[in-house]
Amino acid sequence: MDEALKGVITIATAIIGVAILAVLVSRNANTQGVISSAGQAFSNALSVAESPVSGNSLGGMTGMNGY
Repeated sequence: MDEALKGVITIATAIIGVAILAVLVSRNANTQGVISSAGQAFSNALSVAESPVSGNSLGGMTGMNGY
């Protein structure tokens, strides 16, 4: 049973890896935009996490209504 589960997980991981690779190299993919958006989202999340220490209000999250 344990070996069968490892096999299923290995195959699923391989399929996901191939799908990610296909999206990244596709001509229709906006890879640069996606990576840029992910970076901005991470930066905003980091700013919010630091805001109690740094004293920044809302930590640079713009467009958020209320806290």
